[in-house]
Amino acid sequence: MPDLIFEKRDDGVGLITFNRPESLNSLGGDLPKLFAEALEECEHDRAVRCVALTGAGRAFCAGGDIRNMQTRISRATEDTAPNPIRRIESMARDLRAGHRATSLKLHTMGKPTVALVNGHAVGAGFGLALACDLRFCSEQAKFGTAFRNVGLSGDYGGSYFLERLIGYGRARELYFTAEVIDARRALKLGIANRVEPAETFMEQGLAFCAKLAAGPTSAYARMKDNHNLAATAALAEVLDREALTQRMSDMTADHREATAAFLERREPRFIGE
Repeated sequence: MPDLIFEKRDDGVGLITFNRPESLNSLGGDLPKLFAEALEECEHDRAVRCVALTGAGRAFCAGGDIRNMQTRISRATEDTAPNPIRRIESMARDLRAGHRATSLKLHTMGKPTVALVNGHAVGAGFGLALACDLRFCSEQAKFGTAFRNVGLSGDYGGSYFLERLIGYGRARELYFTAEVIDARRALKLGIANRVEPAETFMEQGLAFCAKLAAGPTSAYARMKDNHNLAATAALAEVLDREALTQRMSDMTADHREATAAFLERREPRFIGE
């Protein structure tokens, strides 16, 4: 079986499934490479209007593969290069590329990205769920940073996303303690957007994604652009960007269709243009 399953559904949803259930979908084997390739394809395929990310079996993603960690430690120990800075930079280069191809792509792609969290999302898996625009969760979902348990500081953007979702103090507490929280507490904290019964979670989650895919996807892209800027910019800059993107949206086919549908008292038929 492949480490990742990528399905382009007829309803416009690109469904990406981590498929290493025996390791709780840890980021080993071919999974990182296949995941990056699937996201790249989703970004450029106009038929994909919403990206959904989930895991096979009982976990969403357990984060880094411990076997890979052991291999990396062994190589670092055996490396006799005289300059330790160069050695660290070389080790970081691949991880940086992985971050850009996954977490950054999920966050900036001009389409809605939804984590369908079916079970444990911990470590880097938690970071990937946080990088998505929304988290639609089973009542069996659980979240944890986990990094302190293996003596690591964290990756895949978790520190960036978590602090913006739940605040400075709570984010640091979850990193320092590695406490695992359940779906209901995640909903209360603002990590989860919705929590559904396990029996109907996937059906409802995919229906939710299909509804997004049927929406005005070009407007979604501008919404994401506005919100991403708002995370770091001053109000005046955000207002200027909103003025630009709003007037750009005025010129779209979807806006014309929506206004016509309103006057004709019918549902709009968006085409993403």
